[in-house]
Formats: sequence, C-alpha cells, structure tokens
Amino acid sequence: MTSESLAFTGDAREVLEKFRRAAISQSVDEMNRVYAPDAVHEFPFTRPGVPPRLEGREAIVTFMAASWSAGPLKYERYRTLAVHDTGDPNTIVVEQEALGTSSTIGAFALPNIVVLTVREGQIVHLRDYVNIVAAAAARGVTLEV
Repeated sequence: MTSESLAFTGDAREVLEKFRRAAISQSVDEMNRVYAPDAVHEFPFTRPGVPPRLEGREAIVTFMAASWSAGPLKYERYRTLAVHDTGDPNTIVVEQEALGTSSTIGAFALPNIVVLTVREGQIVHLRDYVNIVAAAAARGVTLEV
C-alpha cells in the first residue's frame, strides 16, 4: 500500500507533531507520510547551497535525508514558544526552537518560525523561517552579516 492510498487525518497541530517526530528520528518513511505528494517547502531566508523552494514530497524528503546524512546536527526535541491560529483553520504559525546536539559545537538551540498548512492530515505548504546565522553557528560556521 502506498502512502497515497492511505487515509490521513490530523489537524495542523497534530501534523506539526508528526513532522517534529520525523525530524528528531530522521525517518525518511515518517517524512514521506507527513508530506503530501504535491507539497511545497520554502526557506524564505537561506544560505548558499540551500534552495529557497522545494516542490513535491520526493524532492523535499530527498533534501532532508541528504541534510541528515551530511550535516552535524541532531535534533532532540522542540520547544514551542507560541502557536498562532490564522483565518484558515488548516494553517498555523509556530514560533519554536529546535534543540539538539551538533558534532561540531555540542548543544544548540535553533530558533525559527514555521507557517504550516495541511490538507487531509498532510503538509501541503511549509514556510521555514530559520535563523540562518544560528543554523550556521550550530554547524560550526560563522556567517558574515
């Protein structure tokens, strides 16, 4: 049975938690289940080498899996600072920190804001406003600002 043939459920908050669990476990299978086939994942603030927009579940999950295998970061948990509802019941805005360890610097806290839209229990659009200076520092790299 393919993930397209499964019935998906969950509101935006539930899908957010599924996404977080998949990121913490670095599970390609779980990420494949959390994203819709036609999903879009955007990084409005990005660094060289990171595309600003990924289209389609396959491209998104392939990018994530490559980042997990090549990068020094391991997420251990998320701290939610705030979740804001929008005029669309399928969309939330999340202020959060990804907490974990880096093989280059040790413990890190990576602040970001996520705008998450779901349909039928899967992510259809995610805008990831990651703090690129903090992300670089967690990797042991200094960015010129």
